[in-house]
Amino acid sequence: MCLPRLLAIGLILSHSLVSAFYLPGAAPKDYRQGEDVEVDVNVLKPGLGYEAENLRSLLNYDYYDERFDFCKPESGVRSMRSSLGAILFGDRIFNGPIKVCESKENPAEEDAEDCHSMQVKMNVNETCKAICGVTVEPQNAKFIDERIREDYSINWLVDGLPAGEVKEDTNTGEVFYDLGFDLGNKDGSLNNHYEIVIKYHVRPNGFFRVVGVTVWPSSLHRPTTDISSPQCGNHERPLKLSEVENSKNKFYYTYSVNWEESSTVWATRWDNYLRIYDPRIHTFSLINSLVMVIFLCALVSSLLLKTVKGDISRYNAIDLDEDVQEDYGWKLVHGEVFRTPKSPILLSVLVGNGTQLCAMIGVTLVFATLGFLSPSNRGALATVMLMSWTFFGIIGGYMATRTYMTMGGTDQRKLVFLTSFLLPTFIFAVVFILNLILIFKESSGAVPFGTMLVIVILWFAISVPLISVGAWLGKKHGGLPSLLRVNQIPRQIPPPPKYLRPVPSILATGILPFGAAFIEGYFLFSSIFAARAYYAFGFLAMTSGVVALTTATVTILFVYFLLCAEDYRWHWRSFIAGGGSAVWLLIYGTYYWLSRLSLDSFASTILYFGYLIILASINFIVTGTIGFLAATWAVRRLYSAVRID
Repeated sequence: MCLPRLLAIGLILSHSLVSAFYLPGAAPKDYRQGEDVEVDVNVLKPGLGYEAENLRSLLNYDYYDERFDFCKPESGVRSMRSSLGAILFGDRIFNGPIKVCESKENPAEEDAEDCHSMQVKMNVNETCKAICGVTVEPQNAKFIDERIREDYSINWLVDGLPAGEVKEDTNTGEVFYDLGFDLGNKDGSLNNHYEIVIKYHVRPNGFFRVVGVTVWPSSLHRPTTDISSPQCGNHERPLKLSEVENSKNKFYYTYSVNWEESSTVWATRWDNYLRIYDPRIHTFSLINSLVMVIFLCALVSSLLLKTVKGDISRYNAIDLDEDVQEDYGWKLVHGEVFRTPKSPILLSVLVGNGTQLCAMIGVTLVFATLGFLSPSNRGALATVMLMSWTFFGIIGGYMATRTYMTMGGTDQRKLVFLTSFLLPTFIFAVVFILNLILIFKESSGAVPFGTMLVIVILWFAISVPLISVGAWLGKKHGGLPSLLRVNQIPRQIPPPPKYLRPVPSILATGILPFGAAFIEGYFLFSSIFAARAYYAFGFLAMTSGVVALTTATVTILFVYFLLCAEDYRWHWRSFIAGGGSAVWLLIYGTYYWLSRLSLDSFASTILYFGYLIILASINFIVTGTIGFLAATWAVRRLYSAVRID
């Protein structure tokens, strides 16, 4: 039964989807000769610069944070419009201090007024133009030096395209753009000169489109602070800030602009940024996971079609009027297997939230794999996830109610209340605590009050009513009928073997799904915590399907062994066993913290483990729901085929 599903997945997600093309989310902008191209600025983020092995911080800072003393535009700092998802993921975009003009064949034709910002005329191949002069106080110098040691990078946006640094993959020789450019250098010096290279594509109609932006920063200790005659030649000494009390760090920022014509078209301008790191690793991991799933599917099929079918035939062949043979194994608990478990309302709430999350993840992966979540539309991925979760509340309410009624529950109001508020309140509480830490550390990563208010409105005004509607539909359809009569007196459960005890079983059932997603998990961790771009959504979608199948098959096997051991408490055990991969995720997250992170502040450590707990909780609920639903299907199929007196 699993092989046709695998073939279907393979047909739907072909190689072209695995490579994950994208459809632009915003219309391209054509520029006339001499027209302004505004440079916007985003937050400064810690990264893995200077060929560093470990990440040192998780705090972002606004570009115009007073402690950086960056140049500000004469017209004043303006916040640019951002989507809800972009704000949640930490983007804080402002107008930049530089305004760049499109290149012309004849520089004399440039309009001086249109291409003038901060009294700096931006023409073709401009060389050593001053932005502004600054004076950095010692306390700010200390702050900047700390950010340099933590490998922070500056993020500019030109026509919505991030400015990056050109890097080369040492394994494949492939040249790609790394997002952002260094604030400083390994020796502690501050970069105060920017060589900006902008690539443009000439349209047949004579218009220009920006298709690439790179910045080569450098640190120059100039002998004079006279901004009227900036100097950008090679200097022996880099610029290092003094932290000595009463010292004055006076210097100025400069830049140069070089325009280069490129054959790259606008539709593929993101290809250099959205690079899949060593696709062979993803491919081998996916093949390995598929082989494991096929083996598990074959094992489950053999178990159900041979062993169980043989048991059922033997049981059904016995004359029920004659006491010829006593039942054994899973047949012994036929009068207990549909007994209501402990805390059925909590289990139903988790299943409802799990199906809601599964629907959200599935829709998001489909849109991302098909390319509808364009990287040019910043925050589109997070926005789709949030809106999907909100509107799929109807699915969560429906599944929670039907599961609850199947287990004999009657308190519908309490069920709807807990389905609406239990998981969102937990996540909101954790995020609120982390947000307070970010505010205390004066980080731009703190979610603004207005954004949190919008999320609360979506929660109460849309999600909660839809959950109520879903619960009404679930109540209308009712629960699944009980296949067997439940004994009035519960059967005593014999001591289980060691491998079926809670801790060993969770570790055993969780290792296979986690192993199937281990490689993609590494790249996802690097994307979330190390600001690395991730766009292998085709691989991620297929890996998610493999994880779902692996979780389902492993949980079915576990429940079969559990019933054979005469333990009928399969409801909660199947959910917990299915979510066992979350334990391995926590273990791997701790290993990642020890091996790949060298967080200098306690606040960054709290942030990391706070985000890790949220990820592990969502993983536990999603995979636990998959395991529970798979076990429910298997148990009902198993006992529906047995003839009971």
